[in-house]
Amino acid sequence: MSGHPKPPSPIEALPRVAEVVSGRWETVRDDATSADEVAGLALIIQDAVAGELEGRPALELPNSPVARRVHGLFRTALVEEMTRLAPGLDGAAVAGVFAALERVGAAMQPEWHQRLANRLSGPDAFDLVVEVAHDLRSPLTSILFLAETLQRGRSGAVTPLQERQLGLVYSAAFGLSSIASDVIELARGGDRLVGSDPLPFSLRDTLEGVRDIVFPIAEEKGLALRLVLPDPDARVGHPAALSRVLLNLTTNALKFTDEGHVEVAARDLGDHRVRFSVQDTGRGIPPVGLAMLYEPFRRRQRDRDYAFSGSGLGLAICRKLVEAMRGELEVATGGAAGTTFSFVLELPPTGGANFGMVP
Repeated sequence: MSGHPKPPSPIEALPRVAEVVSGRWETVRDDATSADEVAGLALIIQDAVAGELEGRPALELPNSPVARRVHGLFRTALVEEMTRLAPGLDGAAVAGVFAALERVGAAMQPEWHQRLANRLSGPDAFDLVVEVAHDLRSPLTSILFLAETLQRGRSGAVTPLQERQLGLVYSAAFGLSSIASDVIELARGGDRLVGSDPLPFSLRDTLEGVRDIVFPIAEEKGLALRLVLPDPDARVGHPAALSRVLLNLTTNALKFTDEGHVEVAARDLGDHRVRFSVQDTGRGIPPVGLAMLYEPFRRRQRDRDYAFSGSGLGLAICRKLVEAMRGELEVATGGAAGTTFSFVLELPPTGGANFGMVP
Protein backbone atom coordinates (compact mmCIF):
# COMPACT_ATOMS: atom_id res chain seq x y z
CA MET A 1 0.00 0.00 0.00
CA SER A 2 1.47 3.32 -1.05
CA GLY A 3 1.11 6.33 1.23
CA HIS A 4 1.03 10.00 0.48
CA PRO A 5 4.47 11.61 -0.01
CA LYS A 6 5.77 13.40 3.03
CA PRO A 7 5.28 17.19 2.65
CA PRO A 8 8.52 19.16 2.51
CA SER A 9 9.67 20.86 5.69
CA PRO A 10 10.68 24.54 5.50
CA ILE A 11 13.71 23.89 7.69
CA GLU A 12 14.97 21.33 5.19
CA ALA A 13 15.04 24.07 2.55
CA LEU A 14 17.64 26.12 4.43
CA PRO A 15 20.74 24.43 2.92
CA ARG A 16 19.35 25.01 -0.57
CA VAL A 17 18.77 28.69 0.31
CA ALA A 18 22.33 29.07 1.61
CA GLU A 19 23.62 27.53 -1.62
CA VAL A 20 21.61 30.02 -3.72
CA VAL A 21 22.96 32.92 -1.65
CA SER A 22 26.53 31.72 -2.16
CA GLY A 23 25.98 31.77 -5.91
CA ARG A 24 24.87 35.38 -5.79
CA TRP A 25 27.92 36.73 -3.97
CA GLU A 26 28.71 39.22 -6.73
CA THR A 27 25.67 41.31 -5.74
CA VAL A 28 27.52 42.20 -2.52
CA ARG A 29 31.04 42.26 -3.91
CA ASP A 30 31.43 45.94 -2.95
CA ASP A 31 31.37 44.86 0.72
CA ALA A 32 32.61 41.26 0.52
CA THR A 33 36.25 40.26 0.09
CA SER A 34 35.51 36.97 -1.71
CA ALA A 35 32.89 34.39 -2.65
CA ASP A 36 34.12 32.23 0.24
CA GLU A 37 33.29 35.00 2.72
CA VAL A 38 29.70 35.19 1.43
CA ALA A 39 29.35 31.39 1.49
CA GLY A 40 30.62 31.29 5.06
CA LEU A 41 28.17 33.98 6.16
CA ALA A 42 25.29 32.18 4.43
CA LEU A 43 26.14 29.00 6.37
CA ILE A 44 26.27 30.96 9.64
CA ILE A 45 22.81 32.41 8.96
CA GLN A 46 21.48 28.98 7.94
CA ASP A 47 22.74 27.44 11.20
CA ALA A 48 21.43 30.34 13.28
CA VAL A 49 17.93 30.05 11.78
CA ALA A 50 17.92 26.29 12.33
CA GLY A 51 19.08 26.84 15.90
CA GLU A 52 16.22 29.28 16.50
CA LEU A 53 13.72 26.72 15.24
CA GLU A 54 15.24 23.83 17.24
CA GLY A 55 15.66 25.81 20.46
CA ARG A 56 19.45 25.62 20.50
CA PRO A 57 21.47 28.31 22.34
CA ALA A 58 21.95 31.46 20.30
CA LEU A 59 25.24 31.91 18.50
CA GLU A 60 27.32 35.07 18.43
CA LEU A 61 26.51 36.57 15.05
CA PRO A 62 28.52 39.00 12.93
CA ASN A 63 27.10 42.52 12.55
CA SER A 64 29.24 43.80 9.70
CA PRO A 65 27.69 45.56 6.68
CA VAL A 66 28.39 42.56 4.43
CA ALA A 67 26.80 40.17 6.95
CA ARG A 68 23.63 42.25 7.01
CA ARG A 69 23.56 42.33 3.20
CA VAL A 70 23.97 38.56 3.03
CA HIS A 71 21.06 38.30 5.48
CA GLY A 72 18.99 40.30 3.00
CA LEU A 73 20.01 37.94 0.20
CA PHE A 74 19.07 35.00 2.40
CA ARG A 75 15.60 36.45 2.97
CA THR A 76 15.06 36.93 -0.78
CA ALA A 77 16.25 33.42 -1.60
CA LEU A 78 14.06 31.99 1.16
CA VAL A 79 11.00 33.68 -0.30
CA GLU A 80 11.81 32.20 -3.71
CA GLU A 81 12.31 28.71 -2.27
CA MET A 82 9.13 28.84 -0.19
CA THR A 83 7.21 29.98 -3.27
CA ARG A 84 8.58 27.03 -5.26
CA LEU A 85 7.59 24.57 -2.54
CA ALA A 86 4.32 26.33 -1.66
CA PRO A 87 1.79 23.63 -2.69
CA GLY A 88 2.97 21.17 -0.08
CA LEU A 89 4.11 23.44 2.75
CA ASP A 90 2.47 24.01 6.10
CA GLY A 91 1.69 27.71 6.47
CA ALA A 92 2.47 27.84 10.18
CA ALA A 93 5.86 26.20 9.59
CA VAL A 94 6.71 28.71 6.88
CA ALA A 95 5.79 31.59 9.15
CA GLY A 96 8.01 30.09 11.85
CA VAL A 97 11.02 29.99 9.52
CA PHE A 98 10.61 33.63 8.50
CA ALA A 99 10.13 34.68 12.12
CA ALA A 100 13.35 32.87 13.04
CA LEU A 101 15.18 34.56 10.17
CA GLU A 102 13.99 37.99 11.39
CA ARG A 103 15.18 37.24 14.92
CA VAL A 104 18.57 36.33 13.52
CA GLY A 105 18.59 39.59 11.54
CA ALA A 106 17.75 41.59 14.65
CA ALA A 107 20.64 39.93 16.49
CA MET A 108 22.97 40.97 13.67
CA GLN A 109 22.12 44.64 14.06
CA PRO A 110 24.69 46.64 16.01
CA GLU A 111 23.51 48.36 19.18
CA TRP A 112 23.35 51.79 17.57
CA HIS A 113 21.75 53.48 20.56
CA GLN A 114 24.62 52.41 22.78
CA ARG A 115 27.22 53.44 20.22
CA LEU A 116 25.59 56.83 19.87
CA ALA A 117 25.41 57.24 23.64
CA ASN A 118 29.11 56.38 23.92
CA ARG A 119 30.03 58.89 21.23
CA LEU A 120 27.92 61.63 22.78
CA SER A 121 29.52 61.07 26.18
CA GLY A 122 33.04 60.78 24.80
CA PRO A 123 35.74 63.40 24.23
CA ASP A 124 34.73 63.90 20.57
CA ALA A 125 31.03 64.50 21.30
CA PHE A 126 31.08 68.11 20.05
CA ASP A 127 32.80 67.03 16.85
CA LEU A 128 30.04 64.48 16.23
CA VAL A 129 27.32 67.10 16.83
CA VAL A 130 28.99 69.53 14.43
CA GLU A 131 29.39 66.83 11.76
CA VAL A 132 25.71 65.89 11.97
CA ALA A 133 24.63 69.54 11.87
CA HIS A 134 26.83 70.14 8.81
CA ASP A 135 25.34 67.09 7.11
CA LEU A 136 21.87 68.52 7.71
CA ARG A 137 22.67 72.08 6.68
CA SER A 138 24.18 71.31 3.28
CA PRO A 139 21.08 69.72 1.68
CA LEU A 140 18.82 72.24 3.43
CA THR A 141 20.75 75.06 1.78
CA SER A 142 20.04 73.48 -1.60
CA ILE A 143 16.36 73.17 -0.75
CA LEU A 144 16.24 76.85 0.19
CA PHE A 145 17.84 77.90 -3.06
CA LEU A 146 15.59 75.72 -5.21
CA ALA A 147 12.41 76.70 -3.36
CA GLU A 148 13.16 80.40 -3.72
CA THR A 149 14.08 79.99 -7.39
CA LEU A 150 10.81 78.19 -8.13
CA GLN A 151 8.69 80.50 -6.01
CA ARG A 152 9.91 83.60 -7.82
CA GLY A 153 9.17 82.06 -11.22
CA ARG A 154 12.77 81.90 -12.39
CA SER A 155 12.20 78.40 -13.73
CA GLY A 156 8.80 79.12 -15.24
CA ALA A 157 5.39 80.36 -14.20
CA VAL A 158 3.83 79.00 -10.99
CA THR A 159 0.24 79.16 -9.82
CA PRO A 160 -0.73 81.09 -6.67
CA LEU A 161 -1.24 77.80 -4.82
CA GLN A 162 2.19 76.53 -5.89
CA GLU A 163 3.74 79.83 -4.84
CA ARG A 164 2.25 79.49 -1.37
CA GLN A 165 3.32 75.87 -1.08
CA LEU A 166 6.86 76.76 -2.09
CA GLY A 167 6.81 79.47 0.55
CA LEU A 168 5.93 76.85 3.13
CA VAL A 169 8.75 74.61 1.89
CA TYR A 170 11.17 77.53 2.15
CA SER A 171 10.01 78.41 5.67
CA ALA A 172 10.36 74.84 6.91
CA ALA A 173 13.80 74.35 5.35
CA PHE A 174 14.98 77.70 6.65
CA GLY A 175 13.90 76.82 10.17
CA LEU A 176 15.77 73.51 10.05
CA SER A 177 18.85 75.15 8.57
CA SER A 178 18.84 77.75 11.35
CA ILE A 179 18.68 75.04 14.01
CA ALA A 180 21.64 73.26 12.40
CA SER A 181 23.62 76.52 12.38
CA ASP A 182 22.73 77.15 16.02
CA VAL A 183 23.91 73.68 17.01
CA ILE A 184 27.24 74.24 15.24
CA GLU A 185 27.70 77.62 16.90
CA LEU A 186 26.78 76.33 20.36
CA ALA A 187 29.11 73.34 20.05
CA ARG A 188 31.95 75.72 19.18
CA GLY A 189 31.18 77.97 22.12
CA GLY A 190 29.48 80.85 20.31
CA ASP A 191 32.28 83.26 21.17
CA ARG A 192 34.68 82.98 18.25
CA LEU A 193 34.53 86.74 17.68
CA VAL A 194 36.52 87.45 20.81
CA GLY A 195 39.96 88.57 19.70
CA SER A 196 39.11 88.74 15.99
CA ASP A 197 39.77 91.88 13.97
CA PRO A 198 36.82 94.12 12.99
CA LEU A 199 36.11 94.64 9.30
CA PRO A 200 34.65 97.47 7.20
CA PHE A 201 31.12 96.75 6.03
CA SER A 202 27.87 98.31 4.89
CA LEU A 203 24.95 98.45 7.29
CA ARG A 204 22.58 98.76 4.36
CA ASP A 205 23.95 95.63 2.70
CA THR A 206 23.73 93.72 5.99
CA LEU A 207 20.11 94.64 6.69
CA GLU A 208 19.03 94.17 3.09
CA GLY A 209 20.74 90.77 3.07
CA VAL A 210 18.68 89.74 6.10
CA ARG A 211 15.52 91.03 4.43
CA ASP A 212 16.20 89.12 1.22
CA ILE A 213 16.70 85.84 3.07
CA VAL A 214 13.51 86.02 5.16
CA PHE A 215 11.32 87.75 2.57
CA PRO A 216 9.71 84.48 1.36
CA ILE A 217 8.64 83.76 4.95
CA ALA A 218 7.10 87.22 5.38
CA GLU A 219 5.41 87.00 2.01
CA GLU A 220 3.92 83.60 2.76
CA LYS A 221 2.42 84.91 6.03
CA GLY A 222 1.23 88.18 4.49
CA LEU A 223 3.41 90.33 6.78
CA ALA A 224 5.07 93.64 5.91
CA LEU A 225 8.84 93.63 6.36
CA ARG A 226 10.28 97.07 7.12
CA LEU A 227 13.85 98.30 7.18
CA VAL A 228 15.22 101.41 8.94
CA LEU A 229 18.70 102.33 7.74
CA PRO A 230 21.08 104.85 9.36
CA ASP A 231 23.70 107.31 8.14
CA PRO A 232 26.60 106.96 7.79
CA ASP A 233 26.29 103.55 6.20
CA ALA A 234 29.93 102.39 6.08
CA ARG A 235 31.08 101.08 9.46
CA VAL A 236 33.76 98.93 11.07
CA GLY A 237 32.65 95.90 13.06
CA HIS A 238 31.79 92.22 12.78
CA PRO A 239 29.29 91.93 9.92
CA ALA A 240 28.99 88.14 9.92
CA ALA A 241 28.03 87.97 13.59
CA LEU A 242 25.72 90.97 13.28
CA SER A 243 23.95 89.46 10.30
CA ARG A 244 23.57 86.17 12.17
CA VAL A 245 21.96 87.87 15.17
CA LEU A 246 19.57 89.98 13.09
CA LEU A 247 18.63 87.01 10.94
CA ASN A 248 17.80 84.88 13.95
CA LEU A 249 15.81 87.62 15.68
CA THR A 250 13.92 88.45 12.49
CA THR A 251 13.07 84.80 11.87
CA ASN A 252 11.70 84.51 15.41
CA ALA A 253 9.66 87.68 14.97
CA LEU A 254 8.11 86.38 11.76
CA LYS A 255 7.38 83.03 13.37
CA PHE A 256 5.38 84.55 16.24
CA THR A 257 3.60 87.29 14.28
CA ASP A 258 0.31 86.49 12.57
CA GLU A 259 -0.59 89.92 11.23
CA GLY A 260 0.93 93.37 10.91
CA HIS A 261 4.64 93.83 10.34
CA VAL A 262 8.19 93.13 11.45
CA GLU A 263 10.68 96.01 11.53
CA VAL A 264 14.44 95.57 11.37
CA ALA A 265 16.14 98.83 12.28
CA ALA A 266 19.60 100.32 12.76
CA ARG A 267 19.51 103.83 14.27
CA ASP A 268 22.56 106.03 14.76
CA LEU A 269 22.92 107.22 18.37
CA GLY A 270 26.03 109.32 17.89
CA ASP A 271 29.48 108.66 19.37
CA HIS A 272 29.89 105.78 16.87
CA ARG A 273 27.05 103.86 18.52
CA VAL A 274 24.24 102.16 16.59
CA ARG A 275 21.08 100.75 18.15
CA PHE A 276 19.77 97.66 16.39
CA SER A 277 16.25 96.43 16.95
CA VAL A 278 13.82 93.83 15.64
CA GLN A 279 10.24 94.76 16.50
CA ASP A 280 7.09 92.80 15.70
CA THR A 281 3.35 93.18 16.14
CA GLY A 282 2.95 89.68 17.51
CA ARG A 283 1.34 88.49 20.72
CA GLY A 284 4.33 89.03 22.98
CA ILE A 285 6.19 86.70 25.32
CA PRO A 286 4.44 85.54 28.52
CA PRO A 287 6.22 85.78 31.90
CA VAL A 288 6.98 82.06 31.93
CA GLY A 289 8.79 82.50 28.62
CA LEU A 290 10.80 85.52 29.78
CA ALA A 291 12.06 83.59 32.79
CA MET A 292 13.99 81.15 30.59
CA LEU A 293 14.36 83.17 27.40
CA TYR A 294 18.07 82.55 26.85
CA GLU A 295 18.26 79.06 28.31
CA PRO A 296 19.33 76.48 25.71
CA PHE A 297 17.70 73.05 25.64
CA ARG A 298 14.89 74.22 27.88
CA ARG A 299 11.68 72.28 28.32
CA ARG A 300 8.92 73.28 25.94
CA GLN A 301 6.62 75.84 27.55
CA ARG A 302 3.04 76.39 26.46
CA ASP A 303 0.14 78.53 27.51
CA ARG A 304 -3.14 79.25 25.85
CA ASP A 305 -1.80 81.77 23.34
CA TYR A 306 1.90 81.11 23.05
CA ALA A 307 4.05 78.14 21.99
CA PHE A 308 7.69 78.56 22.99
CA SER A 309 10.58 76.99 21.09
CA GLY A 310 11.80 73.77 22.64
CA SER A 311 15.56 74.07 22.10
CA GLY A 312 16.11 77.77 22.77
CA LEU A 313 19.34 77.60 20.79
CA GLY A 314 18.75 80.66 18.63
CA LEU A 315 18.36 83.26 21.36
CA ALA A 316 21.14 81.70 23.42
CA ILE A 317 23.49 82.09 20.46
CA CYS A 318 22.24 85.62 19.75
CA ARG A 319 23.06 86.74 23.26
CA LYS A 320 26.52 85.16 23.16
CA LEU A 321 27.31 86.85 19.84
CA VAL A 322 26.03 90.25 20.97
CA GLU A 323 28.12 89.99 24.14
CA ALA A 324 31.14 88.99 22.04
CA MET A 325 30.62 92.26 20.11
CA ARG A 326 30.52 94.10 23.49
CA GLY A 327 26.80 94.73 23.50
CA GLU A 328 23.85 93.56 25.58
CA LEU A 329 20.73 91.94 24.15
CA GLU A 330 17.55 93.37 25.67
CA VAL A 331 13.87 92.55 25.22
CA ALA A 332 10.67 94.54 25.67
CA THR A 333 7.36 92.75 25.26
CA GLY A 334 3.64 93.08 25.89
CA GLY A 335 0.80 95.30 24.76
CA ALA A 336 -0.01 96.37 21.22
CA ALA A 337 3.67 96.89 20.39
CA GLY A 338 4.39 93.17 20.37
CA THR A 339 8.02 92.28 21.14
CA THR A 340 11.23 94.19 20.51
CA PHE A 341 14.74 92.77 20.82
CA SER A 342 17.47 95.41 20.76
CA PHE A 343 21.16 95.96 21.40
CA VAL A 344 23.68 98.78 21.00
CA LEU A 345 27.07 98.34 19.35
CA GLU A 346 30.01 100.67 18.86
CA LEU A 347 30.60 100.76 15.10
CA PRO A 348 32.94 103.57 14.00
CA PRO A 349 32.36 105.00 10.50
CA THR A 350 34.98 104.04 7.96
CA GLY A 351 35.32 107.55 6.60
CA GLY A 352 33.78 106.99 3.17
CA ALA A 353 36.87 106.77 0.98
CA ASN A 354 38.51 104.39 3.43
CA PHE A 355 35.67 101.92 3.22
CA GLY A 356 37.94 99.21 1.88
CA MET A 357 40.50 99.59 4.68
CA VAL A 358 40.44 99.10 8.41
CA PRO A 359 41.46 102.46 9.94
